[in-house]
Amino acid sequence: MSKNTISPRDAQWREDLRKSMTAKERTSIPRAKMNELDPQYRVTCNEEVNQGLSAEQAQLESRRCLDCPDPQCMQGCPVSINIPGFIKNIERGEIGQAALVLKETSALPAVCGRVCPQERQCESKCIYNKMKKEPVAIGYLERFAADYLQHSTDAPQPAVEAPNGMKVAVAGSGPAGLSFAGDMIKKGYEVTVYEALHEIGGVLKYGIPEFRLPNSVVDIEINSLKEMGVKFIKNCVIGKTISYDDLLNEGYDAMFIASGAGLPRFMGIPGENLIGVMSSNEYLTRINLMGAGKPGWATPVLTGKRVAVIGGGNTAMDSVRTARRMGASDAMIIYRRSLEEMPARVEEVHHAQQEGVRFMTLHNPIEFLGDENGRVRAMRLQKMELGEPDESGRRSPVAIPGAIEEVEADVVIVSVGVSPNPLIPNSIDGLEITRRGTIAVNDSTLQSSMPLLYAGGDIVRGGATVILAMGDGRRAAAAMDEMLKSRK
Repeated sequence: MSKNTISPRDAQWREDLRKSMTAKERTSIPRAKMNELDPQYRVTCNEEVNQGLSAEQAQLESRRCLDCPDPQCMQGCPVSINIPGFIKNIERGEIGQAALVLKETSALPAVCGRVCPQERQCESKCIYNKMKKEPVAIGYLERFAADYLQHSTDAPQPAVEAPNGMKVAVAGSGPAGLSFAGDMIKKGYEVTVYEALHEIGGVLKYGIPEFRLPNSVVDIEINSLKEMGVKFIKNCVIGKTISYDDLLNEGYDAMFIASGAGLPRFMGIPGENLIGVMSSNEYLTRINLMGAGKPGWATPVLTGKRVAVIGGGNTAMDSVRTARRMGASDAMIIYRRSLEEMPARVEEVHHAQQEGVRFMTLHNPIEFLGDENGRVRAMRLQKMELGEPDESGRRSPVAIPGAIEEVEADVVIVSVGVSPNPLIPNSIDGLEITRRGTIAVNDSTLQSSMPLLYAGGDIVRGGATVILAMGDGRRAAAAMDEMLKSRK
């Protein structure tokens, strides 16, 4: 814990806050509602939909926290944020200290406050759920405190240890790599992050639209890491531009691979090679990272009036909501299960519904049909019904014999998952790879078959959330730090 951090369990002001309101008074406060842009306006632009809480809203919401003796919310956080600590600082009015508590464990709190599925993690463990009440809005409060830190010139910063003479390399500047870099720089290491693309941020930049996560927010978090001493090298492909052996020869003591899972999957059905059928990775990258559709940018991207997105995850929601903003009058989600089984965040589904997205659930594409010019014009959809649960716990979709319909579409975006890019794993001799193409690691330390090489995020998981990738970065940093110091 930093010397600037107020002890969350022992400080007198925590005790005073507990006594300032009764539990009954705290639990009678209704949960704060996020301020949002009007749906009719926001589909015309790329402005951030969620506008954040006001200071008054945040302080009132912070009073709902009961400061539990055994805060289960922390057990639900992959990066172990001291949730009661930062919330009680907000209640006290010490927003800078609240932000500092966040920064002690999270390299990207302003990002997490926007895109993490809190409803399935920290908020799902909140004691309010046992009372049949809405949980404390932990994500909203995290965003509030983190945004204060981003826009304040005098907010306290996390402590950084003196240089220890060792240096580590990071492959990939997505959430796992940035989280790892933030922890290692604080531990006194020299840290260099290598990014294959021309922008730092990985999936935070190319995969998540600005109406959900503005690039300016990501850039401020990255600049904070730069100010702490992290170095970034762009346009450098590990395994091509430079090899793992080259890095060791340059004096790096160890390496963390966080290269993500940017290889799109397709369905393997007829018509996927038609013009107008593309992956969500391509679609979102062209628009989010390469400026397609923006004035002054030359990047092309196909647009249509009837756009179908295949899938039900957050990336599918990002794609279909982007399509609305790119001019689609009929933007559809095609999903083989029901709305209840959809893995996307409830908030994202709600926002898509507000924005006029059409949900065709219990439908599964079996063929894409083209016109005389080879461009997609329609889909053949198999109607489904739900059977028994599968290994994920969701009820399996089962085809209804003979129930097939044709639906027009002039652009189809496939968002049914991703696979790890094999470039880095295949370029390192002796590195153990799983059958899925992911890097095999020790479950607790994230150390690979090569002692100086650790890995985390999608290159290990095959596909995960931002916060789970960040949790991997933290775990790998702690384990690598222990390993390197034991070798000195």
